[in-house]
Amino acid sequence: MENTFDLSQFDEYREDNRREVKKANGGLPTSLWDTYSSFANCYGGVIILGVKENKDGSWKTTGLKNPSKLRKEFWDNMNNPKKVSINLLSEDDVQTYEVGDNKDVIMVIYVPMAKREQKPVYINNDIFNGTFRRNYEGDYHCTRLQVKTMLRDQTERTMDMEVLDKVPMEDMNYDTIHGYRNSHRSLKEGHPFERLSDHEYLRSIGAAAISEEDGKLHPTAAGMLMFGDEYNIVRHFPEYFLDYREELDPTTRWSDRLQSSSGEWSGNVCDFYFRVYNKIIKDVKVPFKMSGGERIDDTPVHKALREALANCLINADYHGLRGVVIRKEPDKLVLANPGYVRTGKKQMRLGGESDPRNKALMKMFNLINIGERAGSGVPNIFNVWADEGWEEPVIEERFDPDRTILSLPFVKKVAEKSGGKKVAKKSGEKKVTKKTQEKYDAILNAMQPDKWYKAYEFESIAGVKESRIKVLLKDMTEQGLIESTGSTKGKMYKKINAN
Repeated sequence: MENTFDLSQFDEYREDNRREVKKANGGLPTSLWDTYSSFANCYGGVIILGVKENKDGSWKTTGLKNPSKLRKEFWDNMNNPKKVSINLLSEDDVQTYEVGDNKDVIMVIYVPMAKREQKPVYINNDIFNGTFRRNYEGDYHCTRLQVKTMLRDQTERTMDMEVLDKVPMEDMNYDTIHGYRNSHRSLKEGHPFERLSDHEYLRSIGAAAISEEDGKLHPTAAGMLMFGDEYNIVRHFPEYFLDYREELDPTTRWSDRLQSSSGEWSGNVCDFYFRVYNKIIKDVKVPFKMSGGERIDDTPVHKALREALANCLINADYHGLRGVVIRKEPDKLVLANPGYVRTGKKQMRLGGESDPRNKALMKMFNLINIGERAGSGVPNIFNVWADEGWEEPVIEERFDPDRTILSLPFVKKVAEKSGGKKVAKKSGEKKVTKKTQEKYDAILNAMQPDKWYKAYEFESIAGVKESRIKVLLKDMTEQGLIESTGSTKGKMYKKINAN
């Protein structure tokens, strides 16, 4: 497994989200299987037996007394379906090495990342109690919600293709549908779908389908999300919530806000996309260009912003917690959606592999020239940002609850210093440890709906000083968990209610 273990670098290694050491003096440690499940359900990693972790985090070899016996015990368990749901390893994935002057024998187990259709990887024949994930402080049990998400993601038919057998076609919002059809018509004049009736059109684009239950036409989940009214959508997706906020002035909570639950507009994905896109491009500087005597107002930045917004909505897990949150700040745009990255964060950045969580929604966006089917959308965003000379976008993935966050800074890269060394750039990618997450949860649980709090009120709850509380509250605000108001000294915080 590339870059996860190199014997020559042994003294430099520390435990992290890709490496775990275990002494294994008395045979195979029971925690080995938790770690196997964790690595398989995340990005893979190495488990090293015959090594202990010192207090300072460094490693020391303890050696293995009987490596061949331990190896046989390992493979017996690995091939026992009552112990492990699936064996992802080949013989070459388990290696033994001699380390140091004492020639201590260690065993290195390379665990690959499981494919989407193989997850969840669980142990002890117990899918809900035996599924683990990895964070920087070790292995943790997945919640039932996380396990159900992995099960939903196994199939090639994505969640949004489900036919809502009990829902009549009249529950769709036909104002939104006609607006979408007008966009389609203007972009692709003479398209074969142009002459179809509304119901035939919705069936053709995947927004409706014939039910096997009654043989009649009903909306699909994608059709309801894209063209329904919020009060109908939440019947099928109770956690559904779309939120856009402009936080351009530090003295006010926000200068503009759009929520799906406000009741002032449809609240569906289609209308949200167009309303939010028009808001986020207001400040994009458009260079003056002419083509065929007409001015061109569409730039690579416009296209990249369309891609980022569509990508966020197409890959959201609408059964997931905390909803879609788009936040526009003076120097960046942050797009957060529920759900982990199905292809993995690294592959998402590289592109070339498209695996949307909602294929039917993607088709609908593609029909009006929004979104890239070939998996080139995210790399294109990075390329546009590089061409503009802006700081590189940051992809962040968080677990429990699963969340993907894309930050697009509108800040020029720091120029190189005269000595030829680049100024160190602060990374926007924060590692949320288990302890920090526990403090987030403690603060959230202490907050009453619609009540404003000052930072010092959470000192005893989180068990840290006010200065640390302010950092936690700032991070929680950026994640869309809470909102803030007021200046630095008089700043107050309130929980965001999703519904």
